[in-house]
Amino acid sequence: MRAHIAELIGTFALVFFGCGAIADRLSPVAVALAFGLVIAAMVYALGHISGAHFNPAVSVGFAIGGHMPWGRVVTYAAAQVTGAIAAALVLRLTLGPGVSLGVTQPHGSDLQALAWEAILTFFLMLVVTAVATDDRAVGNAAALAIGATIALAAIVGGSVSGASMNPARSIGPALVSGSVGSLWIYLVAPILGSTAAAVAYRYLRKSAPDDRGVAERFRG
Repeated sequence: MRAHIAELIGTFALVFFGCGAIADRLSPVAVALAFGLVIAAMVYALGHISGAHFNPAVSVGFAIGGHMPWGRVVTYAAAQVTGAIAAALVLRLTLGPGVSLGVTQPHGSDLQALAWEAILTFFLMLVVTAVATDDRAVGNAAALAIGATIALAAIVGGSVSGASMNPARSIGPALVSGSVGSLWIYLVAPILGSTAAAVAYRYLRKSAPDDRGVAERFRG
């Protein structure tokens, strides 16, 4: 139960601060930094309690990689979505109906947004899997690596697809705003991207002895 509460709190923080930055009409770079910084902070604060997924796509990726049971994916996703909806409701109640809650929508075609969301999530999940599950990675920098990846993806992809990479982050504002027409993109694409990344890293981590030697020399 504690792990699920941590997931709820972390996802609440993600939507409250990230979408709050959108509601405050901050610049796109500031919004991207808000999303990246809040995730970095929550990973440091709650990672040792729940693993700091805050994202159903990440939970699915971990299950595919064999790092958590599928049953927990369902309960984690429920906690994450609950936190996202609660944060969107708080933003709506405190800022009023005329403020944007940061609903993720395509800025081009649906296919373009689908492709970009899948690719952005692939790289996010690749980084998350590496720093969270592989003891050869620099684990104490996990929060910074994940937060930086989210900020980078938002800076580059925000103007194309909204750079959600997270079904829960998209569900909360969409439901509270009543704008669900494009929501399917932000449910399907992150799962596709995280699945591909989990499969790719399962292959990459099975490195040959020579490759491990190179990795050890790289770590210094």
